[in-house]
Amino acid sequence: MFSLKIKTYIAFLLLCTTLSGHAQHVKEIRYLSGKDNEHTVEWDFWVTGGRKAGKWSKIAVPSHWEQQGFGNYNYGRDYVTYGKNFRFHDEKGIYRHAFEVPAHWKDRKISIVFEGSMTDTEVEINGKSAGDIHQGSFYRFKYDITDKVHFDKENALEVIVSKMSADNSVNNAERLADYWILGGIYRPVYLEATPKAHITWAAIDAKADGSFRSNVYVEHIQENSTLRVDLKDKEGHVIGTKSIRLASSDSVRSVTLNVDQPNLWTAETPHLYHAVFTLTNSRGDSYQTTERFGFRTVEVRQGDGIYVNGVKVKMKGVNRHVWWPETGRSVNRTLDLNDVKLIKEMNMNAVRCSHYPPDKAFLEYCDSLGLYVLDELAGWQQAYGTSVGKKLVKELVIRDVNHPSIILWSNGNEGGHNKELIDEYAKYDLSARTVIHAHHRPGNELNGIDCNHYEDFYSTKKILEGPNIFMTTEFLHAQDDGGAAAGLADIWDLHWEAKLGAGGFIWNFADEGIVRTDFNGTIDVNRVNAPDGILGPYRQKEASFFAIKEIFSPVHIKMKNLPADFGGDIEVENRYHHTDLSACTFQYRLVKYQQPYADAIGIADEKIQALKAPTIKPTEKGTLKLNLPEGWKAYDALLLTATDAHGEEIYTWSWRVRSNASITEEILPVKTATPVELTEDSAYYVLKANGITAFIAKENGLLADLANDYSMKLAFQNGPLLIDGEYTLKEVRTTSVGDNKTVEFAFDGQLDYIRWTMRPDGWLKLDYSYQMNGKRPYAGVSFDFPENYIITAKWLGNGPYRVWKNRLQGVTLNTWENMYNDSRAGIGPWEFPEFKGYFSDVSWVHFNTTQGKFLVATEQDDMYLRLFDFYGISGPKHYPELPAGDISFLDAIPAIGTKLAMGINNRPEVNGPAGEMTVLDGPISRTLYFYFGTPRGEKENTQFVMPKENILTD
Repeated sequence: MFSLKIKTYIAFLLLCTTLSGHAQHVKEIRYLSGKDNEHTVEWDFWVTGGRKAGKWSKIAVPSHWEQQGFGNYNYGRDYVTYGKNFRFHDEKGIYRHAFEVPAHWKDRKISIVFEGSMTDTEVEINGKSAGDIHQGSFYRFKYDITDKVHFDKENALEVIVSKMSADNSVNNAERLADYWILGGIYRPVYLEATPKAHITWAAIDAKADGSFRSNVYVEHIQENSTLRVDLKDKEGHVIGTKSIRLASSDSVRSVTLNVDQPNLWTAETPHLYHAVFTLTNSRGDSYQTTERFGFRTVEVRQGDGIYVNGVKVKMKGVNRHVWWPETGRSVNRTLDLNDVKLIKEMNMNAVRCSHYPPDKAFLEYCDSLGLYVLDELAGWQQAYGTSVGKKLVKELVIRDVNHPSIILWSNGNEGGHNKELIDEYAKYDLSARTVIHAHHRPGNELNGIDCNHYEDFYSTKKILEGPNIFMTTEFLHAQDDGGAAAGLADIWDLHWEAKLGAGGFIWNFADEGIVRTDFNGTIDVNRVNAPDGILGPYRQKEASFFAIKEIFSPVHIKMKNLPADFGGDIEVENRYHHTDLSACTFQYRLVKYQQPYADAIGIADEKIQALKAPTIKPTEKGTLKLNLPEGWKAYDALLLTATDAHGEEIYTWSWRVRSNASITEEILPVKTATPVELTEDSAYYVLKANGITAFIAKENGLLADLANDYSMKLAFQNGPLLIDGEYTLKEVRTTSVGDNKTVEFAFDGQLDYIRWTMRPDGWLKLDYSYQMNGKRPYAGVSFDFPENYIITAKWLGNGPYRVWKNRLQGVTLNTWENMYNDSRAGIGPWEFPEFKGYFSDVSWVHFNTTQGKFLVATEQDDMYLRLFDFYGISGPKHYPELPAGDISFLDAIPAIGTKLAMGINNRPEVNGPAGEMTVLDGPISRTLYFYFGTPRGEKENTQFVMPKENILTD
């Protein structure tokens, strides 16, 4: 024991002596700008045109100068209207900043680094050019300024940034694009210092079999230097090491080693490692740098599919712009993290960086949280020239090469492809990822992958017949409330089932709305050009967000309604690629919902039980077994929640247990009653009971007026108007059945009858029947009610978001309440859920108005509620058309298409069977109950309390 202590002490002394005599270095960073859009530094600034032109002032860096009140705004397509004169609309910004260099950097290599600047950037240090003008807005570039800086006094930095490039191909690729075109130094600027002998960068290729290769690029190597690579796991344990001798002539050396059974990186299992590169000379001086990576093998097997670690994967993806309303493309790590989380929350596994490389932080979060990434060279329908393009490909790949999340390089968008650049990627990418072309015309497939944009359901079926893998890099355009999830279920199932289906990327993630500093902070989406998001500009969740979450759920459940003989077994398909469903957790709830007159909404009573997750391998099917207790059918609904291996909710499904007839029967009793009166005059039949009076027009059977003894008159009237129906009045009958009195109108034509029945308690019952055969965009009846009288609507049904016929997913059965708003997706004010729209499977709805409250309930299932005037897509003609009236009770609703109301692709039927109009065959009958007011005493005994003993456990 004593000898061991002596040896340890001697080793410690030797280590201390070694450390005291040797220099250990890492790259040192000193920011000249702020680190992000929230942490900026003021520089001196001059702009040549637009606002504040021609005078020196201050500007926050990083930023776009438009967002600091300088210059003019331009959407990319603006330049198209300028034609050859677009150069006259260029603006130049002159930046000046003074900085100091630490004295201990004197013997080091010093570089100035720009993470992103729009567009041509010319840099001077102390009056001397730092190097060639950099062209290209979205790329990291640097200059060696070692011989230009002072160590004993301040240094002067001057940067001239031109919005328009002197290279027309750069303008064509970046500035004439379908997105906002801004100017300025919008990503950070910093100095970096390294020893003269150092590692400049390293490219890693780490395969699923544990093999590790790295090309390590070095500078100014001294004789007898050593390069060591240590591979470390997340706990910091060394799992592999390798040292090699370097020669002074070396500029790049390859290092290989192997690791036994590493944890593999996938979007489902984002396991990461670190490679620590240490350069040591004969004196013991060292320089160290670290790269994060993942072990994974990506293969494009032509005529088959895209494989990750030997498993075929299909992309559930979205296109994403780097964007924030106040600061444009100048963002921060928190925004990048939140965007990755939102993409994951939609059960997506992939993102396309459209149409340029994103901030480094975004890729880091894709690595750590798990997303497959298409990293894209800019080129919106026109390509970079070869000379400048080669430089930008190099900058793109060197910065991003070691991110395991990046599985493919995209060489431009929709014709913006310079084929002379295809081979450039592999010069810097040791793993030789496949290069694709994101295109919108047939014939541009590359390396066995067809990425054709905006194919519909039927053309997709054709392309999936081969011969190429089909991975559509843009589809289902989400302008306003169109596209995105509408039709997605049909097209996604095509890709899932097809051998050559590789999935795709929805256009796009968020509305590109800019806060205009020249219009008092108004958010501008450039009308129909940029409101294309699943989310609003501030990431407000539109209805499509939740529908996508259900459609892309890796726990795939097809059951729409509980079978009559349901015993607790639910068929489940595992749509993970690498995860067994046993890694997930499940819980079901039996719930009772709040009643109409309760102050609260949501669940009133519930029983909860955790479930044992079934063992179901990826892409296979199995059964989830629910142990239902006795009396479970007394509850209103069954809810099932699946949670993934990381503790995040996958989705919650809901199914009705009780019928609408049972629910309506429960809410009908009223404690007070009076005899029913039926009178008439020349124009109306008048039904009155319990203080409520209804006037029914003799000429057509429609509700003409209402009165309530306890409140003002209600303007709910002119219904039930049969939508788009033709009919004529045939006869009228009045009858008494028990204490009730009835007026029935019979018709010839598509409307069979309207029957009004007043009960002594004041409930007004409406029965109607109609027959409209053939294809119909919508079917049902409407009433008029002034929109400006509505305050809130509370209902039992699916919600809280509206639906379309081809986007019924993403809503849950519950009691919901929305306050009136006039929000329109893509237009604003981006207040969700929208109040107006179609709402599905409604049992009852309770309206709160400036004239009082009234309740409508139905006995039949599957009723859609339509609230007021709205549309899904704006364009030459707002789309789709609405039924007559203000409030409708419907048995069929329309589907929604995609961008541009007059375009052929807008026809929703092209995106799959769900987009086709409803085919009606045979009579449709429905019963509605109305209570115009709040029954006296009905707030009593309407709240349920959940007893603790109702919690079930295994």
